[in-house]
Amino acid sequence: MTFVQTLRRDWLSNVRSDVLAGIVVALALIPEAIGFSIIAGVDPRVGLYASVVIAIVIAFAGGRPAMISAATAATAVLFGSLVREHGLQYLLAATVLAGIIQIVAGWLRVGAIMRFVSRSVMTGFVNALAILIFMAQLPELIGVTWQSYVMIAAGLAIIYLFPRLTRAIPSPLVCILVLTAAAMLMGIDTRTVADLGALPDALPVLLFPDVPLTLETLLIILPYSIAVAAVGLLESLLTASIVDQMTDTKSDKNRESVGQGIANIMSGLFGGMAGCAMIGQSVINVKSGGRTRLSTFTAGAFLLFLLLVLGDWVGLIPMPALVAIMIMVSIGTFSWGSLNELRKHPRRSSLVMLATVITVVGTHNLALGVGVGVLLSGLFFAWKVATQFTVTSALSPDGQERVYAVSGQLFFASAESFLDALDFAEPVARVRIDLTHAHIWDLTGVNAIDKAVLKFRRAGIAVEINGLNEASETIMDTLSLRNDKRAMEKVLGH
Repeated sequence: MTFVQTLRRDWLSNVRSDVLAGIVVALALIPEAIGFSIIAGVDPRVGLYASVVIAIVIAFAGGRPAMISAATAATAVLFGSLVREHGLQYLLAATVLAGIIQIVAGWLRVGAIMRFVSRSVMTGFVNALAILIFMAQLPELIGVTWQSYVMIAAGLAIIYLFPRLTRAIPSPLVCILVLTAAAMLMGIDTRTVADLGALPDALPVLLFPDVPLTLETLLIILPYSIAVAAVGLLESLLTASIVDQMTDTKSDKNRESVGQGIANIMSGLFGGMAGCAMIGQSVINVKSGGRTRLSTFTAGAFLLFLLLVLGDWVGLIPMPALVAIMIMVSIGTFSWGSLNELRKHPRRSSLVMLATVITVVGTHNLALGVGVGVLLSGLFFAWKVATQFTVTSALSPDGQERVYAVSGQLFFASAESFLDALDFAEPVARVRIDLTHAHIWDLTGVNAIDKAVLKFRRAGIAVEINGLNEASETIMDTLSLRNDKRAMEKVLGH
């Protein structure tokens, strides 16, 4: 594909919708970035600068067009103690180092880990994020004036009903414009964006973090950088998969990993904190018509324009307008069909989904929730494979030979069942273990074969192993202890 074709596909194939979607996202990013700055314990400018830089850089460097990346709560919560103990400059240094780690992860093709995330985990991740997005709006829903509730209801009505008139303009943008005008003209008493904190009025400056370049500094920031890099990549790759499904297109997960790293390095150098993909804003972008890199770039560039040129006007936007948009995102993100699927799907799949949701919502830790889901998926899969493992036997007509036919996967979860199925005290002259329909996967499986062979030999019974496929024979040749008498005795505990 030529440069012109790539440019047209990635940037110019959906200009009008991308620009409008990017404008909506830019407006939605402001309260989020300010809120995440507060979580990290830094000035609102740190989160806003991060959102501008990350969105613009990832538009060029990322592997998932139309996905929005900016400052996020997932990374902000990890920086709180670092800022309290060492200050802002160490946060910036940790952000740069996290970006370097993410680039290395991308080069190591970390995107392949997505193959181990099951659909149940993905569904749980999406549902948990939807719940967290809604919970994040509670401060604007509790203890506010009655006018705020009216405005939120009006905003939701505009968002859901305006598309019936026309889809030429994204309804969330109409919601913001109409409610802002109404609040100004009618003097409605409600919180505004300006109430969240001061907006920057100057461009960010490119500077290296002011920290000592020593081993001590590295040891201070390294744990935070590793955690931020891991959480950021996990959320970004999962969000990329979700946008893949929403747009029925594919993304380059390894390029996305490298792109996230480059974006975070630039964020740290421009005075911003680390960030990653944002599922809420990505959903807003896609639902508003964003499809190419232009929408992501527009979000970052227009956010910068808003802050520097229209900052006073942006400060007048009523929070109920943005709350209505985020409630829409929460409703649209949640997989409502998964509630009905709880009765239809296997119980193990439903349990994985629920465990992911409960862990994420309970801890507000996306990485931990997904880790729990993946671990449960792996355990359930191993258990299922182990239960399909069988050993049958037959005695020869002369009563001198016992043939054990093994079927299934011989590994750590089935090794004990294999040994329990063998009779080491039976008075036969020969034993043949037929592995034609079996496969040996790991050291535990090899060890089980070794134990069986030596126990039969100690009982004076000749043993023959046959039917090994090529892969099983290779692992047996590599790991088996049968040719090492001292090692075999150690296996048996003698």
